[in-house]
Amino acid sequence: MGKTYGFIGVGNMGGALARACAKACGDTRILVSNRTAAKAEALAAELGARAVAVTDVAAEADFVVLGVKPQNLADLFADITPVLAARETVPVLVTMAAGRTITQIRALAGPRADGATYPVIRIMPNLPVNIGEGVTLICADGIADGSFAAFANDFAAAGQFIPLPEAQFDAGMAISGCAPAFAFMFADALAKGGVACGLPEDVALALAEQTMRGSAALMQADSRTPTELIRAVCSPGGTTIEGVEALRAGGFDALVQSAIRASFEKASRM
Repeated sequence: MGKTYGFIGVGNMGGALARACAKACGDTRILVSNRTAAKAEALAAELGARAVAVTDVAAEADFVVLGVKPQNLADLFADITPVLAARETVPVLVTMAAGRTITQIRALAGPRADGATYPVIRIMPNLPVNIGEGVTLICADGIADGSFAAFANDFAAAGQFIPLPEAQFDAGMAISGCAPAFAFMFADALAKGGVACGLPEDVALALAEQTMRGSAALMQADSRTPTELIRAVCSPGGTTIEGVEALRAGGFDALVQSAIRASFEKASRM
């Protein structure tokens, strides 16, 4: 029998990861649990999984994926810690709680029956995992290299996994976790600019969306740096350089960097 993945909390991120796991894994059992039982039951029916109580996930899953909000972790561990400690096999705890370190998760879980600590994988997925185009930061402690790689492979349908030292998680999250909102703001501003210039709103939005999609794809496919690509688009005395100079005059680079720093500093305080 393959591995058993148990998901506690199946909101946007937890649900998306459960769906990705169901796509990528063959001989794997999936358990889902949620504070709203109807949500867990609906997802279980969709995936051919089992909707269970949180204590059942703690008792049965090889990987216990914690998808609850950081402020709810203490209450959750109060329910599942005795169950985890009573197990004969050692589960891997998988956390996606922003601002909660591996050390903090272990402190909440308490020691195992033998006095040792639990192996922990820390992940930080972003919203595009919902469509399989996400990026998930990942680090771990107490996990064999082969198991670490296998875990990432089991969730490959969610998008890319980027290994990072835990000390760099807050910085990485400021880009991958927060910047989708910044990208949506940029797309909205592009579309509004097009409307101001006379385009129908739906046409302006379609142009903004596809231009951002194509630009991202070009960055991935092309070996040139973003700075080099900017130069490639800008003809001397042309329309693009005029717009680029307007962005620079408005402090575009500094404003984006300040947004990343603000998100990073907030994450560091959590």
